[in-house]
Amino acid sequence: MTDFVLVERPVPEVAVVTLNRPERMNAMAFDVMVPFRDTLVELGHDNTIRAIVLTGAGRGFCSGADQESAGRPPHVDGLTRPTYALRSLELLEDVVLTIRRLHQPVIAAVNGAAIGGGLCLALACDLRVASQDAYFRAAGINNGLTASELGLSYLLPRAVGATHAADIMLTGRDVGADEAHRIGLVSRLADPVVDAAVEIGRGIGRFSQPGVELTKRSLQAGIAASSLPDHMTSEGIGQLYLRLLTDNFEEATRARREGRPAVFRDTRD
Repeated sequence: MTDFVLVERPVPEVAVVTLNRPERMNAMAFDVMVPFRDTLVELGHDNTIRAIVLTGAGRGFCSGADQESAGRPPHVDGLTRPTYALRSLELLEDVVLTIRRLHQPVIAAVNGAAIGGGLCLALACDLRVASQDAYFRAAGINNGLTASELGLSYLLPRAVGATHAADIMLTGRDVGADEAHRIGLVSRLADPVVDAAVEIGRGIGRFSQPGVELTKRSLQAGIAASSLPDHMTSEGIGQLYLRLLTDNFEEATRARREGRPAVFRDTRD
């Protein structure tokens, strides 16, 4: 962790990770993205953390490519320009994939601009909550490039549908918070947005830990599934796994009968 990446634990079960370079709107320079990725990996190994909130300092969530200085990725000494470019892209792709691989659900608390790669970071998260100050832009097309980067053309249509995704990616326009909520890019609007995201994380933390992890995996598998029957089988196996190996279902039934919150042990005597 560096000063560019801050970690807080406002409640024991939720970690808040803040990209902390507000003067550059938390752009994706390598000296920010490398410690950010490494921080996420470290938090992923902390079994007391049940959810992770991702946000940005200042008025930006993440403004995508750093247009002043991208910095230098690690382990590139002696590489030619084409290979250097490939390794740079690989590192940024790994940031997105790290978010997807984490055991814990990741909640984007989008406090301001989520532009280009910043939009990709938000889409990589399992849930997105936005402030009224938030806005989203697929900026590559505005810069004479493609709007497709870091999985955007895969993740965005699955979040908002093909028609909305095409409108966002081909026009390069800003999508404000209200529209983002209307089309399903974010699940809710809230201010203060980080507090709302932490509260969502707290709620997730009350559920079965393997139940949450399997649900995250099933959602991702469902997005990529080519067959409903095959995916249903995968879902069913996960449901049976917890039904047979834990007494969570019995505890939930008792708790409802007794009018109290369920306490899931995730095991069976």
